[in-house]
This record gives sequence, C-alpha cells and structure tokens, in this order.
Amino acid sequence: MSPATVTFHRLAAQEFRRARASYARRSRRATLRFIQAIDAALQQIADDPERWPLYDDRHRWVKTKKFPYVLFYLPTGEDRLTIVAVAHASRRPGYWRRRSV
Repeated sequence: MSPATVTFHRLAAQEFRRARASYARRSRRATLRFIQAIDAALQQIADDPERWPLYDDRHRWVKTKKFPYVLFYLPTGEDRLTIVAVAHASRRPGYWRRRSV
C-alpha cells in the first residue's frame, strides 16, 4: 500500500507558517527541529492514517514529538488526507472544526 497524499487546508498552512516563523525568531536550530517534527508527523499520517486516534466522528490527530503542536486531519478522498489544523496544544480545543474541505 502506498502512502496517502497529504495536503494542508489553507488555514492550517497559515498556522504552520506562523509557528515556523515564531521558532525562526528564536533560532535556526529550533526552526529546523520544528520542521522535522512536522515532517515526521506528516509521514506517520501518510503511512497509516487509520492508526491515529479519533478526535470526533471524522477527524483524527497526531501530536508532534518535542513540540506542543497537534495536527488534525481527515480523509478527503481515496488515498488523500487534508490537515485541517496545526494547533498549539494550549489553544482552544476544536476551534478549527468548522473549516470546510
């Protein structure tokens, strides 16, 4: 079975860019580690999307390693997944649930 194609909702992409910029203000090393953590989570999602726990009846989630971010995603087609949020763990839960894909 080949990995699923993973895309970002436009607001999730914006959240990722903002988080990356926040780490970039701290250090280049922190930025690279954050990007690697996001990439690892994306690879895990693509490789086995059903492995991760359900948040509700449609969405699943994966927490990044060593960073307080959670990626929420849902299937949007055969072998296609959409990241609907790159959420900081301290943000209001479920703020992203109304995003249409």
